[in-house]
Amino acid sequence: MAEPLMAEPLPKAVVIGGGIAGLAAAAYLGGAAGGPPRARVVLREAGDRLGGKLRSGEVGGVRVDLGAESMLARRPEAVGLAREVGLGEQLVAPTAAKAAVWTRGALRPLPGGQLMGVPGDLDALAASGVLSAAGLDRVRDEKPTEVGDDVAIGAYVAERLGQEVVDRLVEPLLGGVYAGRAEEISLRAAVPQLLAVAQGGGSLVEGVHKLLDLPQPPAGRTPSVSGGPVFAGLPGGIGTLPVAVAEACVRAGVELRLNSPVTELRRTPHGWSVDGEACDAVVLAVPAPVAARLLAREAPAAAAELAAVEYAGMALVTMAFHCADLPEPPPGSGFLVPPVDGRQIKAATFSSQKWGWLAESAPQAFLLRTSLGRYREEAALGLDDAELVRRSLDDLREAVGLTAVPYATEVTRWPAGLPQYPVGHQQRVARIRTEAQRLGGLALAGAAFDGVGIPACVGSARRAADDVLTSLPWGQREPKGR
Repeated sequence: MAEPLMAEPLPKAVVIGGGIAGLAAAAYLGGAAGGPPRARVVLREAGDRLGGKLRSGEVGGVRVDLGAESMLARRPEAVGLAREVGLGEQLVAPTAAKAAVWTRGALRPLPGGQLMGVPGDLDALAASGVLSAAGLDRVRDEKPTEVGDDVAIGAYVAERLGQEVVDRLVEPLLGGVYAGRAEEISLRAAVPQLLAVAQGGGSLVEGVHKLLDLPQPPAGRTPSVSGGPVFAGLPGGIGTLPVAVAEACVRAGVELRLNSPVTELRRTPHGWSVDGEACDAVVLAVPAPVAARLLAREAPAAAAELAAVEYAGMALVTMAFHCADLPEPPPGSGFLVPPVDGRQIKAATFSSQKWGWLAESAPQAFLLRTSLGRYREEAALGLDDAELVRRSLDDLREAVGLTAVPYATEVTRWPAGLPQYPVGHQQRVARIRTEAQRLGGLALAGAAFDGVGIPACVGSARRAADDVLTSLPWGQREPKGR
C-alpha cells in the first residue's frame, strides 16, 4: 500500500514592524483576515506596543484616539480589514457636524464640492467666504497650464487657479494629511485622480466637478458628494483596530513578539536570516530609515532610495473639559488653519461633536484636540507639554471664544511621523520595489510607499503579502522539517 503524500509545509515569513501595515501583512499571510493561512508568520516589533500611529488612551477618564482618529471609508481596504477581524458591525460614520477653515480673521465653512482644496463648485466656494473677492475672480479666470508626468500640487494649482486657493484651501487640507508643504508634494502621488483631470485638458474646476459626480443643486443649496460616508471610525477610537487585528493574528497562530528589534537582515542560499533566524520570506513594514539600515548590506541601491525619504513630525494636544464649564460648545466638528495666517495650531478637532459614540460614552465631558508642527516647522515638538497646551488654548480662545480650563490634557508627539511625497516619489518607490523583487522573498509595506492613510497602508500590506509569496525562489527552499 502506497504511503500517503505529505503536504509541503507552509513557508515561514517574518514581518518586521507592528504598525497597522505590519499587522495587516501578518494577518493576510497567516490567515487571520479571511482565507486560509499562506505562511507560518512571526511578527517582530521593536517597541512595547502594536499599532504604530494608531493608538488610543484615556484622557480625563475618557478613551480617545491619540493618533489617527478615522479612516477613509470610500477606499475598501481598511473597512474590509475591520470587517474581516470582526469589527464590521462597529464601524460608524462621523456626525453631521461641519468642518471650518479659520482664515481671514474668522471661522468660515469648509466649502463642499472640492477635492483636496481644489474647487469643483464655484458657488459653494463663494458662499464659504474662504477666499477674497480677488481670489474668487482668479479661480474663475483659469490659466491653461502644462502638467507633464508629475508636478508639485501647490505650484500647479497656483498657476492654474491662483495662489490664494492654494494658501487657504489646498495647503491646510494637504497639511492635515501629510503635515507637508503643497509646493513640494507630488500631484501624482498625493492626488492621482486630480492629475488625470489635469492631463485631460479643459477646465480644472469642471473636471473636479465631474470627478466628484456633483449633482446640479437646486438654487441656494450646496451639493454633496454621493457614495455614502467619506470617513469611518470605531467606538473607543480607531486605535481599537490594531488590537482586533492582533487578536485575530494570535487566534490564527501568528507569533507576535514585542520588544524585539531587528538588527541584521541577510540573504541566504535558502531564503533569509533575520538576526540568525531562518525564514523563507520577509516583509519590511517599518519607517523608511529603518528599512534603509536593514537593507544596506543586501540591497544598497534600495537602501539609498529609502534613506532619501524625508519625514515630518507633529504633536497632538488632547484636552478634556467639563461640559458645565462650557456655556456653549464650539461650533461644528473643528477647523483647519492655513499656515499663511500665522497661527500656532494647524487644526482643531472637536471630537465630542465629531463622533457620536464619544458624546454618548462621556456625556459630561467635552473632548477636543489640536495639532501643531509640520514639515520643516517642527520646533513645537521640542516645547514642553504645558507650553503646547497654552499655545493651543490661546488660539482656541481667539478662534471660537473658548475660555474654559481643561481638567485633563495629554500631549502625544509623533516625531518623524509622516513621510513626505515630493515630485518623483512614485518613481522612487518603483525603484525600491524593483530592487526588492530581485532578491526574492522580500517585500515592503507602509506609509512610505502608496499613501499615508490607513486604507493605503492596509492596501500596501496586502500587496506585500501577495508579492512576497509569488516571488519566493521555490527551488531554493530548504528541505521539509527545517
